[in-house]
Amino acid sequence: MFIFILQMRHMIEAHNEVYLFAVFSALVWALWILKVVLSRRYRPVTAPHQATTSVVIPVVDEPLDLFRDVLRRIVEQEPDEIIVVINGAPNPGLESVCDEFGPVVQHVHTPIPGKRNAVKIGTEMSHGEITVLVDSDTVWTDGTLPELVKPFADPKVGGVTTRQRILEPERSWITRWADWLENTRALYSMPAQSVLGQIGCLPGRTIAFRRHILMQVMDKFMHEKFLGVFLEVSDDRTLTNLTLKAGYRTVYQYTSLVYTDAPLQVKKLFKQQLRWSRGSQYNTLRMLPWMLGHAPVLAIFFLTDIILPFLLFGTVAGWIYRGLSGTGTNLYQAILETTGVNGWVWVVGLMVVSSVLSMAIRQIRHLQEKPSDFFRLPVFIIVSTLFLMPIRLIGFFRMAHVAGWGTRAGAYTAGQEDAVSDDVMAQLERESTSGHAPVDLVDRTPPGGTPVAGDGRVAVQAPARARTRTAAPARRRLNPLALVPYAIGIVMFALMAVFYV
Repeated sequence: MFIFILQMRHMIEAHNEVYLFAVFSALVWALWILKVVLSRRYRPVTAPHQATTSVVIPVVDEPLDLFRDVLRRIVEQEPDEIIVVINGAPNPGLESVCDEFGPVVQHVHTPIPGKRNAVKIGTEMSHGEITVLVDSDTVWTDGTLPELVKPFADPKVGGVTTRQRILEPERSWITRWADWLENTRALYSMPAQSVLGQIGCLPGRTIAFRRHILMQVMDKFMHEKFLGVFLEVSDDRTLTNLTLKAGYRTVYQYTSLVYTDAPLQVKKLFKQQLRWSRGSQYNTLRMLPWMLGHAPVLAIFFLTDIILPFLLFGTVAGWIYRGLSGTGTNLYQAILETTGVNGWVWVVGLMVVSSVLSMAIRQIRHLQEKPSDFFRLPVFIIVSTLFLMPIRLIGFFRMAHVAGWGTRAGAYTAGQEDAVSDDVMAQLERESTSGHAPVDLVDRTPPGGTPVAGDGRVAVQAPARARTRTAAPARRRLNPLALVPYAIGIVMFALMAVFYV
């Protein structure tokens, strides 16, 4: 804030100079004010609503004790059915946990590793009016489900998401930081967008849709490409986009609370945030024409999310350039001349204090809930700036590169050298290009029984050869459209360089 004030004063005094940091700070504050104004109008739905519900849980692997607790809490809230879709390698441990809660909990297996295909299988098997998609490490609290279905009393509502926090956030600085970010979204971004009925991304840890919408958009969900690639990641954002484009509202129910885990290692945190960054920005560009015509405020939220990391990088690069070249105006000259030897101590001190106070204002709602976090603000600022912002830049440039899940062993890996997976994914690709519905290759055989499809008909199991035949991995073709984000980035950097050179 201290630098921002100095730069704004210098520009207002009719100096022919534009400071990127002043632009960056102005955008941050304008976005925060917009969120505050909109979110003050938010109210969760309070009237009860009755609807049949199906819970679909895609799972690759999970600690059995955690998965047992996840299922137990869901079963206690009495949805009409719970369908667990184990994808990838068979997992007898997960199957045995599911059997503990039978018959309300059904489980099926598909050799295809991938959350999207698991969502497709579970949705097709479901029968409820509302399909609730739940991550396998998400823990429900009392009332999660009845609160979640309340907004569906409005027939215009197509998707609803919960308030989300991190399990045991005191475990490490990573979990503290992740929980802080989740709470900030819950207090500002989510209610602001919900007021408009246009939440841009219903987070997938627990997300509810009208089943008929999922069935309506399933083909696009499984096949739609952008910049020449199909991204397995960002399934929640994709389903949200398709629901909005189908003409429905997407909203947030603050009174429905779930807890989820967070990575405990920096490497895994990096991979998680990179996956989210790639998927978010990929979908922003894919959704941009629709947002500009139907949801301009949403376009502001997401475009700003892309622009801010570039502006911050340009600011730092500009400081380095001017420091090395000796160009530009010394905005601290008056302070240094009047304070003598300790001038730089005053300058640095003012920077630190003003930065903490600036962030404290923008985090006031969180700090009201947890005042002790005020003393952690410098760490929050450093991690959010020096760790998260560079990840968003990397994610932007790599959005059109094929990549896997990144944080789960055995999950979709986009090109893994595994003969079974390559064979199955090649079959899916052939079905996709032929225009036929995607093959899920699901084995829905109950123990000792006949394979049964989601609609009650006998299902055909995947041929044994499709699961065991060895095939040479397909050679990955180069995608020239992957250069588009690089071209956009270069243009943005070139425009910023104009202000310095």
